[in-house]
Amino acid sequence: MAKNNFELNIDVEEEGWIKALPSLQELSEQIFDAVLTYVKAHEDIDFLQMNKPICVNLALSNDENIHALNAEFRHMDKPTNVLSFANIDDESFEEEIKIAPQIELGDIMIALETMQREAEEKQISLHDHYCHLFIHGLLHLLGFDHIEDDEAEYMESFEIAILAQMNIDNPYKED
Repeated sequence: MAKNNFELNIDVEEEGWIKALPSLQELSEQIFDAVLTYVKAHEDIDFLQMNKPICVNLALSNDENIHALNAEFRHMDKPTNVLSFANIDDESFEEEIKIAPQIELGDIMIALETMQREAEEKQISLHDHYCHLFIHGLLHLLGFDHIEDDEAEYMESFEIAILAQMNIDNPYKED
């Protein structure tokens, strides 16, 4: 178990993920640990101070599945790179975490084909783009958002800092 008390459940829905990123489990756990460590050090989030395991479900999927969910939940008729379904948004979240043995943060889904296409367009490795997308999704589960410009800048600053700790370049820098 990593220094952070967490449980990461990975469901590989698209077989192409194994070939694209062979060390998915280890890499995903490293990312999860890096995000929790950084956020705990820089944010005062009450439930992160509880001594309970933090649980996240990660589905490594494809454009078809993500497209359907994006249309259903975000009313956008197209695939996207990452979707996050944060339990923190539920009205009962605060009460549930008080009695539950672990804190269920929610679900993240990443679309392989969109991730591959974006990595190629940006001329970055799949590894680096995956790290960015998973960090982005985890931050959403922790309550971060990017609807307003100031929120976006704040969330992006966390992404950039966590990626830098992993020796990955700033994905937002202008060329």
